[in-house]
Amino acid sequence: MKTILPFLPERPSKPRNSGLTMVMDKGLSIREAEDLMSVGSKYTDFVKLGFGTSVITPGLKKKIRIYKEAGVIPYFGGTLFEAFIVRDMFREFIKFLDKYEIDLVEVSDGSYDIEHSRKLEYIKILSKRGTVISEVGSKKKEVVYSPDEWVAMMKSELAAGSVKVIAEARESGTTGIYNEDGSINNKIIGAISEHVKLENVIWEAPMKAQQAWFIKHFGANVNLGNIAPYEVISLETLRLGLRGDTFFQFLPDNMMGK
Repeated sequence: MKTILPFLPERPSKPRNSGLTMVMDKGLSIREAEDLMSVGSKYTDFVKLGFGTSVITPGLKKKIRIYKEAGVIPYFGGTLFEAFIVRDMFREFIKFLDKYEIDLVEVSDGSYDIEHSRKLEYIKILSKRGTVISEVGSKKKEVVYSPDEWVAMMKSELAAGSVKVIAEARESGTTGIYNEDGSINNKIIGAISEHVKLENVIWEAPMKAQQAWFIKHFGANVNLGNIAPYEVISLETLRLGLRGDTFFQFLPDNMMGK
């Protein structure tokens, strides 16, 4: 990316394997999707059609086409996968994917408790059909996994066929890898980053403070998810040190504090 300013971090061009931005679409209109792509397609890799919104969103095929034509990969939220599974409708889920020509699939168990071995089987099956990313962690605050459990689940799901694992935080950013106040759970994130390749993890980070923390600790090209549509550009400024929170992050030492 060419810029008029020196000392900005290098951002890989699309399609990229790191520095991914996943945007959460919780029910944008066709016009809003067009507007989002008009300014954000360069900086957006995935658009998640959140939870079960794709079942009731008007003009879904057209919206999916808008994202694809802009070079962005759309996919359905993992909660939709769970909604089909809890009803014993896995075949119907695949038909739904095929109907809308969705290649990327999210496999999760955040709302419906699926035995992990069974989840791995779904990943294996779906990875033969297309691309799979899986979400680790529960949406329920009462379900708490140890750091070792997070690592073990992520490793096994990558081995089963997921190309990326998503670290659960919900769209609120107050569970999973975060504490109830939205602050970082250092033990969990530290264990994951130590034992799982960073390029394979997408950290859900809906809050600006969370986004800035990951960029400061893991660099401009950390994978971040659950980004609000209107924050795509502002997240990119965080990645580049063009916002106060990361302003000095990528400058040489002799410029620090000037």
